[in-house]
Amino acid sequence: MKRYNVFYFIFEALKGMKRNGVMTFASVAVLLSCLLVIGGFSLIVMNIDFNLDQLGNLNEMVAFCESDADDATVSRIHKEISALDNVKGEPILSTKEAQLEALKQENESLYGDITDEENPLSDSFTITYEDNSKVPELAYQLMQIEGIRKVRNNLELANKIEAVKHGIMLVFIWFLAILFVVSVFIIINTIKLSVFSRRKEISIMRYIGATNWFITLPFIFEGIFIGIASGIGSFFILKFGYSAIVSGAASDIQMISFISFSEISTVVLIAALGIGIITGVLGGLISLGKYLKD
Repeated sequence: MKRYNVFYFIFEALKGMKRNGVMTFASVAVLLSCLLVIGGFSLIVMNIDFNLDQLGNLNEMVAFCESDADDATVSRIHKEISALDNVKGEPILSTKEAQLEALKQENESLYGDITDEENPLSDSFTITYEDNSKVPELAYQLMQIEGIRKVRNNLELANKIEAVKHGIMLVFIWFLAILFVVSVFIIINTIKLSVFSRRKEISIMRYIGATNWFITLPFIFEGIFIGIASGIGSFFILKFGYSAIVSGAASDIQMISFISFSEISTVVLIAALGIGIITGVLGGLISLGKYLKD
């Protein structure tokens, strides 16, 4: 029995795609459209998640020193805070002089006459913590440090934002999954039309004794090529479309941040190629099933 290497099947796949150019183009167009819908929706979800992460980045608390704390006391407090378990990085000192200066810059008429000797503010430390569950314990430990009069944290607000984030992301993930299933269904039915147009060719090959794999492999490679073409095409359309939208929206919507496409380009390309190839191959295999039955 004559053996065929992989290049034979690749060549046959390319010939089949050229011979059935209209259906090949239709398959690429439909799969590309599905990938654009999935990719565009995924970018929206990623940016929503990115903005909610920024909004929920409230894992900080502020420890206020006694108003009469001297430099030595402030230095000691800094060391004691740094030694606590749930503290991430170095505490950031905000001196009462710097705070008063900031107030004067905001409203000179209201705070301009206050001198350093009359300054009612106190030095404070901004502390970043790692574990939300240990915030009450950390707040208690801070209050035990001599020279700290008050501790303020945003744990309740951070927890509410985190809950909202999880709820929104769950809805979007389910919607994305449904969108993916619908897209796969559409492309499989499109490839079925391509296979149906070649049913006589498949019947002749079976009649002369060709094995199922001999018939199937060219269609598998066709699915791979269709997936690659659709994936690459959708990637570049998403890239330029996303960049154009972001550049236009960034100047108009100051409150919203956008993920740079360069940061996610590798993920988008791999996902587009992966989904495209898998869908193309599955579409070919499922569509061939009825024609390969004895």
